[in-house]
Amino acid sequence: MVNTLEKPEFNELRPGIKVPAQDTILTPRFYTTDFDAMAKMDISPNEEELQAILEEFRVDYNKNHFVRDEEFEQSWDSIDGDKRRLFVEFLERSCTAEFSGFLLYKELGRRLKGKSPVLAECFNLMSRDEARHAGFLNKALSDFNLSLDLGFLTKSKKYTFFQPKFIFYATYLSEKIGYWRYITIFRHLEKHPEDRIYPIFRFFENWCQDENRHGDFFDAIMKATPNILNDWKARLWCRFFLLSVFATMYLNDLQRSDFYAAIGLDARTYDKEVIEKTNENAGRVFPLILDINHPDFYPCLEICVKNIEKLQEINNSNTPNFIKLIKKLPFYISNGVELLKMYFIPPISVENLQGTIR
Repeated sequence: MVNTLEKPEFNELRPGIKVPAQDTILTPRFYTTDFDAMAKMDISPNEEELQAILEEFRVDYNKNHFVRDEEFEQSWDSIDGDKRRLFVEFLERSCTAEFSGFLLYKELGRRLKGKSPVLAECFNLMSRDEARHAGFLNKALSDFNLSLDLGFLTKSKKYTFFQPKFIFYATYLSEKIGYWRYITIFRHLEKHPEDRIYPIFRFFENWCQDENRHGDFFDAIMKATPNILNDWKARLWCRFFLLSVFATMYLNDLQRSDFYAAIGLDARTYDKEVIEKTNENAGRVFPLILDINHPDFYPCLEICVKNIEKLQEINNSNTPNFIKLIKKLPFYISNGVELLKMYFIPPISVENLQGTIR
């Protein structure tokens, strides 16, 4: 019998190996940092908490969690057409993000060995977790007859340099928003098992605990080095990273709202819940959080969503590249204006929220 289900075609490096998604401002990035500066950090003001977190990492609560069972052993042709394309994109983006964390943490563990033993071991054990996540996601891609060549990805991806404090801001938020993304999907599907179209979602409850522990580690590092949190520059940078992480997630997810609809979620409602919870979490370490309930916050994001849609239309047209660039400029400028408007919405000082989020 001929299978008439529509299956999207993906560009392949070789049979079964997917060409990595093209880098854009919204795609997961690979990072590097000033390893010498990281090694010179004084963590003694909060070493007790960091040692306690290290002990948790050593326990390895999820050592036996990421094991595929018989539910995976079936055909997934029922996930077809555009839904299949979006699902593959979700797995690829997630795998790339986890693998990015693995590479950064592994290199930090290697460079800090013998210089800062507690930090070195913490980073090595976090790289273990990220490698496990990336491998599980890559194996899931194989259920759709694809996989990523992670070695090729290591060599071909561009690396973005961040100073250590920026690495802390970005990775703390990345880990915490990852926790809320995974647990929100898990809790929804726990209530609506009919929407769980693929077994990977069953693993999200334990999975997100890894993300949460990683976030707690970066929380503890920042508390050990309060100079990266307590001056006026830190307040500006905290606003920048909060907005960057929230806007990137919102714009990405709204482009893939059909994926969330396939598992019974409204992308906007889902993202707003994740943003709210992550923003509250950030108030436990950052000196401020964003006023996401300001009447201009989400309307500005919605204008950016529409601009992204217009940019995609231009990209998909047959217009020469030079003309495409000219057509894109107004939408790029508009996005910049809207992001600036959100950035300059007065933030909420955590000092005014003592007892509510702390």
